[in-house]
Amino acid sequence: MHDFFDTSERAARYRDDLLDFMATSVYPAESIYHEQLAAAGDPHTQPQVLEDLKAEARSRGLWNLFHPDPQWGPGLTNLEYAPLAEIMGRSHLGSEACNCNAPDTGNIEVLSLFGSDEHKERYLVPLLDGTMASAFAMTEPQVASSDATNIEMSMVRDGDHYVLNGRKWWTSNALHPLCRVMIVMGKTDPVAAAHRQQSMLVVPIDAPGVTVLRGLPVFGYQDREGHAEVVFDDVRVPVSDVLAGEGAGFAISQARLGPGRIHHCMRAIGMAERALELMCDRARARVTFGAPIADRANIQDWIAEARIDIEATRLLTLKAAYMMDTVGNKEARTEIAAIKVAAPAMALRIVDRAIQVHGGAGVSDDFPLASFWAHLRTLRLADGPDEVHKRSIARHELRRSQRREDAAREGSDA
Repeated sequence: MHDFFDTSERAARYRDDLLDFMATSVYPAESIYHEQLAAAGDPHTQPQVLEDLKAEARSRGLWNLFHPDPQWGPGLTNLEYAPLAEIMGRSHLGSEACNCNAPDTGNIEVLSLFGSDEHKERYLVPLLDGTMASAFAMTEPQVASSDATNIEMSMVRDGDHYVLNGRKWWTSNALHPLCRVMIVMGKTDPVAAAHRQQSMLVVPIDAPGVTVLRGLPVFGYQDREGHAEVVFDDVRVPVSDVLAGEGAGFAISQARLGPGRIHHCMRAIGMAERALELMCDRARARVTFGAPIADRANIQDWIAEARIDIEATRLLTLKAAYMMDTVGNKEARTEIAAIKVAAPAMALRIVDRAIQVHGGAGVSDDFPLASFWAHLRTLRLADGPDEVHKRSIARHELRRSQRREDAAREGSDA
C-alpha cells in the first residue's frame, strides 16, 4: 500500500500554490468580506472581494480543481484532490474562490454526465466559468427526506412538458445572487418500482410558478447562499429537461452524493486543522492563575487528542478517495459512509474545545469557530444523516457475517 501514501508531483505543486493563495489572499480577505456584506445590508449579496478572489484563483490556475475532466480543470484524481479540498475548507471563502463549492460541484458533475448539449451550453459552461450559481432541490418539509424514495413532489407528464407541484426546503444556493438554475428531484411514476419512481429535472429558478419563499436560518445564521424554502405551483418544464430519462432520479442522486460527501469530509478536516491552530495560539497567549492556558494538562490532552483524531480521520478519508479512484464509488460506499459519520463528529469535537479555550471570544464573530460549529453540526444531517450512513455500514457488516456463516456451513457439508 506504499503507493497509497505517495503524492504526485502535480498534486504537490497545486498544494503549495493553494497554501500560498490561502495565506496571502484568502485569510486576509475574510474581514473585508464581512465588512462588505454588512455594508450591503443584504445577507444574500455577492461581496466584491469574493469576485476578486475568484479572478486571482483563476489566474493562478487554481480553478475547478475538483473536476476529473482535464477539459474543465486539472483532471485530478480524488486522492490528489483530497488535500486541496481540506486546505480550501479552512476558510468559508476558500472553496467558492476556486469554484469548488457545493452544491455547484455536484450539479456540475450531474450536468457533465447527464445533461443535454443545450444544458451544457446554457448552464454547465457558465457554472464552470464561475459566472453562474445553481441549487439542488431534493429535501421536502413534509417527509423524512433521509429516505429519498419518500420524495413526494409531483411531476406529471402533460404532452411535451412535466407539470411540477410541491414544496422543497434546504435548497442551498437558491438565494445566491448568481443562482439561475435548480436541479429538482420529484416523483414521475408513483406506481413504478420504489427506486424508479423519481426523476430529476433542470428548472430555471425564474420559471413561472417557482416561488422562493424564504431563506432558512442555520443556528441563527443566514448563510449568504441561502437555504431556501421553494414552492412549485404548476411549473411547466419541457420533457427535454429531464436528466438521464424518466425514473433515473434516485440513481443520479446516489451518483451525485458520493463525491459530494467526500468533498464535505475533506473540508471538515480543514476546519478541524484551523480550529486546532487557533486553539494552540489562544492557549499560548492567554494566562490564567499565573500560567499560560497551554500549561494546563487538560488543554494539552485536548491538543494531543485533536492531532490524533485529525490524522486518523484524514487517513480514512484518503482511503475512501483511493478506493473511489481504483475500484469505483460503489465499491467504496462503506468507506464513504464511514467518513461522512466520522469527519463532522471529529471536527465538531475539536471546534467545541477550541471555542472553550477562546472563552467568550469563541462564540462571537471575531473568530470563525462559531460559524464552523454551525456548519459542521448541519453537516451531520446534510447528504444523509449519520443514522442512515451507520445503517448502511451495519448492513454491510451483517452481510459479511452471513457470508462467513454460509461459507462455514458449506465447508462442513463438504
